[in-house]
Amino acid sequence: MMIHEVTEKVGKAKRRKRIGRGEGSGYGGTSGRGHKGARSRAGWKSRASHEGGQMPYVQRFPKRGFTNARFRKLFHVVNIKVIEERFENGAQVDAASLAEAGIIRDAKRPVKVLGEGELTKKFNVTAAKFSASARNKIEAAGGTVTEG
Repeated sequence: MMIHEVTEKVGKAKRRKRIGRGEGSGYGGTSGRGHKGARSRAGWKSRASHEGGQMPYVQRFPKRGFTNARFRKLFHVVNIKVIEERFENGAQVDAASLAEAGIIRDAKRPVKVLGEGELTKKFNVTAAKFSASARNKIEAAGGTVTEG
């Protein structure tokens, strides 16, 4: 006998528990909530992290180590394939022109140019940072790279 033959006979789903429908159902009276206390009443909620006054799990352990998260620098990242698609040959590409073209949201953050894609046009690119492959591809196509 296979499992699919058993489920055909028994039925797929378990019947739902109808609470508060009389003592004969087994879930009448207190509806499976026990007697008195916050959990027995409507509107009771518990936070997942709450441990009933006991010292919380996270606070029981010493904190160690260091994180650079506060000091990280966020960049708008642009691949050269996008520059190739959106700009004409010989164009001046910088944060302002990228924002104007809608490639980056605004010119407030510095821009980092990455080397994904091929480059056939010549560009004068100014950005805060370049990957080594992006720098090589732009210069190989006859363009100039200005970091700063």
